[in-house]
Order: sequence, then structure tokens, then C-alpha cells
Amino acid sequence: MLKPSLSILKKEVALELRTKYAINTLLAFTGASLLLILFTLRAEQMDPTPKSGLVWIIILFAAMTGMMRSFVQETEKKTWPLLQLHAKPLDIFTGKLAYNFFFLLILHLFTFFFYLLMMNMQIVSPMYFVFSIIFGAAGLASVTTLTSAMIARADRTGAIFSVLCIPLVVPLLLILTTTTKIALIEGPGPDSLNDLTALIGYCGVTITAGVLLFDYIWEAS
Repeated sequence: MLKPSLSILKKEVALELRTKYAINTLLAFTGASLLLILFTLRAEQMDPTPKSGLVWIIILFAAMTGMMRSFVQETEKKTWPLLQLHAKPLDIFTGKLAYNFFFLLILHLFTFFFYLLMMNMQIVSPMYFVFSIIFGAAGLASVTTLTSAMIARADRTGAIFSVLCIPLVVPLLLILTTTTKIALIEGPGPDSLNDLTALIGYCGVTITAGVLLFDYIWEAS
């Protein structure tokens, strides 16, 4: 499984480096959102708790802007049948998931770097911060990859993608807001490990669901 999945990953990276569509879109959206929050909402004067959740709202909408094309581009470029012929569904899912994970990880690092700088915030717990970044990217990647496959051949992909994605990522955002507050404001407490366990569990459940359901989605499309 590893070799074909890596081939899918390399294809996605090569395509993105050639077009730079997703990275330009996401960086522009994220930069504009950060400036809007800083100058319009006066976010630097907000209480620490809303600050820790606001960044994830920016990341969520940025992810939905770019990750929707994960499978939609296969339909637009007429390469969907070619993938069905040359790769197994599980290989395609893992390759796309790996690409989306690394892409979102870069987006998370970019967003948090400028967000912490603009808000004059510091990292209190590096472990919780790293876990929030990594598992936040993994959770968003698993949901957006599966949802993109489900709506790839629909007529109005943007609207359907948002409707399906938002309910699935609300639990993830709630957990990430708590872990980020621990990482940036409060520091670890007696019950902090429960939130970390919930974050890891969410990623495990969504990735497992994607592996189990993708065969049916791919064959039915």
C-alpha cells in the first residue's frame, strides 16, 4: 500500500507546485483574516479565552476554501477514471490524506506564527501546543478528504462541502479551543489529559471511518 500511496502524494505535490492554486488561496485568505481581526475586531484587547478559539475559526474556513478541491479537481481534469484503473481505493485515500495533512500542517504553522506575533501571546505548554497543531491538522485532513470525495461529482460542490464539513468539525474545534487555551494561557491542569485524549480519539475515529467508508464512496462515484 505504501508505494502507490506515495505516488498519489507525489502527484498531489507536483500538481500544487505547478499551479500553486491552493497555497496562494489559503495564504491570501489567512493573511486577510488575520489583518481583519487585528484591525477591525481589536482582537489584541480580547480576553485570553476567545483569543485561543478565534485562530481555529480562521483555520477552519481557510481549510474549507482549499481542501474542497482534493477530489473535485480529479473530476474537473477528467482523471477520476484513470485513478480508478491504476490505484486501489485505500491507496488513493491514504495518499490524498497524507497530502492534505502536510498541507494543513504548513497552514497551521503559518497561521499560528503570525497569530501569536500579532496578538502578543506566548506558548505556556509546548507539548499541548505541538499536539494541538499535529492532531488538529490530522482531524481536519481526515474530515475534508472524505467529504471532498463525497461531493466531487455534485453540481454545487462549495455549498454541499460546507454543509457536510461544519457539523463534523464542530467537536474538533471545541476540543482544539480547550487544548489551545491550555497551551497558550492556562498551562496543564489535573484534567488536561482528558482533552488531549479526546483530540487523539477524534482523529482516530475520523481516519478509521474514512478508511472503512472510502471504498463505498469511491466505487459509487
